[in-house]
Amino acid sequence: MLAREKALAIVKRLRDEKYQAFLAGGCVRDDLLGKAPKDYDIATDAQPSDVQRIFPQTIPIGTQFGVVLVVLEGESFAVTTFRIDGPYLDGRHPSHVRFGSMEEDIMRRDFTINGMLYDTYENRVIDLVGGEKDLKRGLVRAIGDPRQRFEEDRLRMVRAIRFAAGLRFNIEENTLRAIQGQAPTITQVAWERIGEETTRVLTEGGARRGFELLDATGLLGVLLPEVVALKGVEQSPEYHPEGDVFTHTLGLLGHLTAPTETLAYGCLLHDIAKAPCFERRGEKITFYNHTEKGAEMALEILKRLKRSRADWERVAFLVKNHLRYTQAPKMRLSTLKRFLREDAIEELLELCRIDALSANGDLQYYNFCKQKLAELKEEEIHPKPLLKGKDLISMGFSPGPIFQEILKQIEEGQLNGEIMTKDQALDWVCKKYGSPMNSQR
Repeated sequence: MLAREKALAIVKRLRDEKYQAFLAGGCVRDDLLGKAPKDYDIATDAQPSDVQRIFPQTIPIGTQFGVVLVVLEGESFAVTTFRIDGPYLDGRHPSHVRFGSMEEDIMRRDFTINGMLYDTYENRVIDLVGGEKDLKRGLVRAIGDPRQRFEEDRLRMVRAIRFAAGLRFNIEENTLRAIQGQAPTITQVAWERIGEETTRVLTEGGARRGFELLDATGLLGVLLPEVVALKGVEQSPEYHPEGDVFTHTLGLLGHLTAPTETLAYGCLLHDIAKAPCFERRGEKITFYNHTEKGAEMALEILKRLKRSRADWERVAFLVKNHLRYTQAPKMRLSTLKRFLREDAIEELLELCRIDALSANGDLQYYNFCKQKLAELKEEEIHPKPLLKGKDLISMGFSPGPIFQEILKQIEEGQLNGEIMTKDQALDWVCKKYGSPMNSQR
């Protein structure tokens, strides 16, 4: 079954047991927008113990908040009991909940566009908060008092921006003012949650608009002050007619469509060290060492956002090497091949392309690298070793550091097209190192 069919089967089973059950939240919103929902949630008056009794495979991820995952054919669906929340004391969790009515459950949700239910039996949308109207008007509006909604869960401020950016909506005036007023409190939220939501702003569409809204609301200055510091940092008009580093960075975000997390953060942070590395020498502007410094800053930022080690190491590589491709036409053949065989080369070159398009539009170095990648065969970039350690032992060499030195130089000759066969490699070793006895003195 498709995900929707499974969700409808869960609704039917609950209804057969004489409970209320509806599709809820984002899946209703996406259906009304003509988009395929990413997941399906179900709201019901069945209590968690009832849900666990009815369905053979469940995961009680938050029964104290009325949330149970129902697993159907290997896919999980959140089934949430109608509830009303007690006071939020930590800006994230209610101090307690009590199970309530459908109406009470709707009114405790975040935004009107997420506060609709769908009755699959009567084929009707249940909308008590004006969500359909706001969808048509393209508005993200908090349900009820926006200040209260954000006091309940501070992360909703960033979620509002994610929805506005991804859907190309505006944020309703009172909701926007509430975000601006409460932006400094966002750090009450765990950085894991902030990092996840920030990543979604970057990767789910509308990244540029998302970061413009983060900036306009004051959230950016709290979460990523290093990015705000790029404002007003001048660049050479010859290479950057678009303006300062902040404007340039926004330009990169505007080119993102459905990027990987690492490419998105690479674009956001590629010039992050230009502010601390800025120098003016007469008429010349320089950013000496900004790629190396930027890699260090990227590591720290992504650690703060609690991203994975693999991701922050990849992003640091992208930041450190994002200008290296401009040297490609001058590289020795062996150096070029080593550059083009980096694990992250495709992502790095895509960052370079976007970087160039967001500046003076010069794609000559990008095109050169892409052409060489197309021309070079896999075995030319990753040649099979012509000699191994056992070959050197058979020549009389004793195992040691010299093995790595010899084998590396042979590979260098292969990459440069100077050593093509095993016999040539053996001859090279004899000429270069003479007898093993001499080589080890």
